[in-house]
Amino acid sequence: MNAPTGRRRAIAKALTALLPLAPYADMEKIRADAGAVHMKSLPPSIAVWLATIAHIRHVHTDYEKLLAEGYDRDSARFFVMEQTNRVLTRWRATRLLQDEGEE
Repeated sequence: MNAPTGRRRAIAKALTALLPLAPYADMEKIRADAGAVHMKSLPPSIAVWLATIAHIRHVHTDYEKLLAEGYDRDSARFFVMEQTNRVLTRWRATRLLQDEGEE
């Protein structure tokens, strides 16, 4: 993570608030991804959320398998939403994914 110290602290705080029980290895990967250069224009809480969802999707769900089977990104994301929310719940996340049709 090449983010300035203040941003690193803000990312760490947002990560702890969002995922109080996430495993250390997962948190470190999410922390690094949230501090990446392409995320620097985003508020730390948004960067952490996006990094979290991407990490869970790629590491803890069947997302990659669905893509390999020919599903497009949006369809694969739809089909792994429940798996993603189960991981978020297990980590006691303060936020879950919602279907775009839900309010």
